[in-house]
This record gives sequence, structure tokens and C-alpha cells, in this order.
Amino acid sequence: MSVSSSARRLTAAAAVAAAVVGAVALPASAADHHSRPHHPAVVISDVQYDSPGRDDRSNRSLNAEWVDITNNTRRAVNLDDWTLEDEDGHTYTFDHYRLAGRATVRVHTGHGRDTRTDVYQDRRAYVWNNDSDTATLRNDRDRFIDQASWGHRHDHHGGHRH
Repeated sequence: MSVSSSARRLTAAAAVAAAVVGAVALPASAADHHSRPHHPAVVISDVQYDSPGRDDRSNRSLNAEWVDITNNTRRAVNLDDWTLEDEDGHTYTFDHYRLAGRATVRVHTGHGRDTRTDVYQDRRAYVWNNDSDTATLRNDRDRFIDQASWGHRHDHHGGHRH
């Protein structure tokens, strides 16, 4: 075997080794990138669909039924004309409301005075069904943002999703 033949084989082996290392390293870094948890900007973070105590339709009981909307970003989000809707079409529309960065607003069912942390649908009846329902949040262009569902009807009995 000549020196040039050995050198060519060694160079070829080194090139193959480099290619193999590169191919293995590339998917690993891509996998790391995709395994990072994705945190949506605005989410339905909690729902109290079953008002504690007796369901007597008092304003106190209605306001104990609520949905929390959380902004996971550092920047404020303008929620003007965003909607929160149940499966029966009861819709609450945010009016001139900016959700601060890393903040949560609680959307109560009953009557009250809107503040930075609490807004009110001003309803005289419950919205969220205790056995099964879906809360859907949409932006001002009617695009789906997030939803929260509970109960068993959705997947097993042909219930619809928004």
C-alpha cells in the first residue's frame, strides 16, 4: 500500500467520521429546541364553574363562578373586543381592557364594578355548566386563543368543541 493510498483512506475515514458526528449532533440540538415548553401569551388559567355553596342565583353566588385569564408575557395585551364563550353561546366581550404583563384578570358571572384584576359579565344566571362545558377565548379577530373543558361529554358522547 502506498503512502498516498493510506492518506486518501485516512482522509475518507475522517470525512465519514465528521459527517456522522455532524448528523448526530444536529438532531440533538434540534430536539433540545423543540423540547422547550411553549408558553402561550394569553391563556385560560383557571375556572371555577361550580359556585361554592347553594346555587341560589344571588349576586354573591354568581360572582363565585369565574374564569381566570392570564397574560404570560412581559408586555400588556389589549383584550378590547376579545370574547369568552361557553358551549351554549353565552358570550362576554372585553371592553376597553388591557391585561398587564404577567397578570391575571378574573371574569365573574354576576354584577360588579370592573377593576384591573376583576371584571363582571353582569348576568343574573349562571353561565358555566357544572357537569360539562367548555370556556373558549377568542381574540378581536375571532381567532381561537385558548379553551378549558371539563366533564366527560366532550370526547365520549359526541359533544362539540368550538
